Amino acid sequence: MRIALDCMGGDRGPEDLVAGAVQAVSEADLDVILFGDEKKLTASLKGHAGARDAGRIEIVPTTEVVGMDESPIEAIRRKRDSSIVVAFERFKSGEVDAVVSAGNSGATMAAAVRSLGRLKKIARPGIASIFPTLKKPVVMMDVGANVDCRPTHLFQFGLMAAAFSEGIIGNDRPRVGVLSIGEEQGKGNTLVRKTDQLFRDSSLNYVGNIEASSTFKGDVDVIVCDGFVGNVSLKISEGLAEAMTIMLRDEINNSLLAKLGYLLSRGAFARFKKRIDYAEYGGAPLLGLKGTGIVCHGRSSAVAIKNAIFVAAETVHNRVNDRIMELVAESGDAGNNDSSDDDHFETGAP
Repeated sequence: MRIALDCMGGDRGPEDLVAGAVQAVSEADLDVILFGDEKKLTASLKGHAGARDAGRIEIVPTTEVVGMDESPIEAIRRKRDSSIVVAFERFKSGEVDAVVSAGNSGATMAAAVRSLGRLKKIARPGIASIFPTLKKPVVMMDVGANVDCRPTHLFQFGLMAAAFSEGIIGNDRPRVGVLSIGEEQGKGNTLVRKTDQLFRDSSLNYVGNIEASSTFKGDVDVIVCDGFVGNVSLKISEGLAEAMTIMLRDEINNSLLAKLGYLLSRGAFARFKKRIDYAEYGGAPLLGLKGTGIVCHGRSSAVAIKNAIFVAAETVHNRVNDRIMELVAESGDAGNNDSSDDDHFETGAP
């Protein structure tokens, strides 16, 4: 399997992305193709002796970069030799099996849709994200690609996230819930109420509305919301995890007794940190495309990039898109595409 990695996006430069690619090829039977500035990528590979010589990593030179603050549509139209555009063009031509990027998420989605198109009857592709819970991880969708949605869009997000939950997390008939301001049927705005009815009329394992406070309990496998709500939820969760880690460290440093207790509990603290670390979950899949794309946090570490590459490979291997199409077919009229819908993607994503 060949995974394309956009090495010019993100906040940390290509070094961590290249390091993640090297880790991935050393731990799994796959190849990674690096897209970006050839001089910078070659320099980054020098610190990983033998990686390129082994034939598991190659470089495709590109001359342009899409900045994190650029307009996605305008950027991919103007910068045809940017790393993200060229990566998806190579996907279109069949030279790679998936694309991973830590760059401008809106541009990644726009380039993917432009090169690959949408799955049949999918109105809008979206971004799914995996959250840790007290039980199994939960998939939330959408987390930033579509801020203005219709009930059909949210229903299809549920279909796609359920297929991903089956294929990647291993949940049989994933439990699906709609994020709302109360669990009772009829709670929420018009969008939520109409979406609720679509799910009730479907064959999915729908459990009804769930409140935000239930996100991390693990009582559902899929949480459905529009991209505005999802992105806010994602960013609050990331901020809370970081703040909790800092507060805990400060409290330990303020007391000798606490320091002694930490020494005795280091293993538990290490496991806790790993459990809530976004890097362990890799990247967020772009679901609804005729292909596989993964967007990563702009500050992704080498470990996060490695895991994102693994998620991309597993998504392809487990034929998640085929399962999405099966669920769309089973959904009947509720899964029909609204042909009047325009491509509409925002940049607020992981």
